[in-house]
Amino acid sequence: MTASRFPPLEWIAAAVQECLNRGETVEIAGLGRFHRNPAGRYEFESESRPKVFLAYATEDVAAVERLYDALEASGFSPWMDRRKLLPGQRWRKQLREAVAHSDYFVACFSRASVNKRGGFQEELREALQCALAVPLEQIYFIPVRLNACDVPAEIRREVQYVDLFPGFQPGYARLAETIRRQEQTRRRRELPEAG
Repeated sequence: MTASRFPPLEWIAAAVQECLNRGETVEIAGLGRFHRNPAGRYEFESESRPKVFLAYATEDVAAVERLYDALEASGFSPWMDRRKLLPGQRWRKQLREAVAHSDYFVACFSRASVNKRGGFQEELREALQCALAVPLEQIYFIPVRLNACDVPAEIRREVQYVDLFPGFQPGYARLAETIRRQEQTRRRRELPEAG
């Protein structure tokens, strides 16, 4: 019999309980958080924040990190490879899974990204494939421009984009409002009808 690569569940449960007893919150990525409430009971809050995948060219990392921080501060759950990938992870597999499990895909277009070959273009194609499964009235693929550049014609013909320049805040406010409205619409659809 071979030994498991993972520790026994009892060990994991004991480690989580020890952290909770110290008043810490334990987060399990993509699932939610364990914490201790004021009455001393353990509670689990499932991850309900909208998952927002950020696709970008490496030359734009500073602008996209600003966007990541703004999304997180607004209560969303952004995903950016530089912030989420762990050393040793198979990045291509993780990116595909992150795109497939995201609620929104934000494509960050710039002078650097529009004509660059490589990962950004792969992520766009992956997201456009995922978008085919999303109902037409729902927003999934959201193009943003980081600077004055041409959004690819195929995307420009079908999808409205938002500019995060010359001022970041007005464009970001539109992006955040779009996601909030979509989430409200989604929650209304999920409510059981009275009757």
